[in-house]
Amino acid sequence: MSFSGFDDVPQWEVPMPATGDIVTTAIKKEKLIKEITAAQEDLRALLAKMKNVQADVDKLASDNETLQMYIDNLTMQLAKRRGQQ
Repeated sequence: MSFSGFDDVPQWEVPMPATGDIVTTAIKKEKLIKEITAAQEDLRALLAKMKNVQADVDKLASDNETLQMYIDNLTMQLAKRRGQQ
């Protein structure tokens, strides 16, 4: 029993790409790797900058708390002075 068209092509053979395709694929992969590496470096730089900004924000928040305590103390002192007069 023979089926037309099925006996002509081996079913489990992996087609080999042409040599030009291998070179083109390798060049594309290398370009993509370079782009990914550059993006990673950009992300590292952004992360470092973000950490510096976060440290500045934390310091400013602490300074704001100190100033708020100072303002609260002055307000209480003024209220006491007005109450004594």
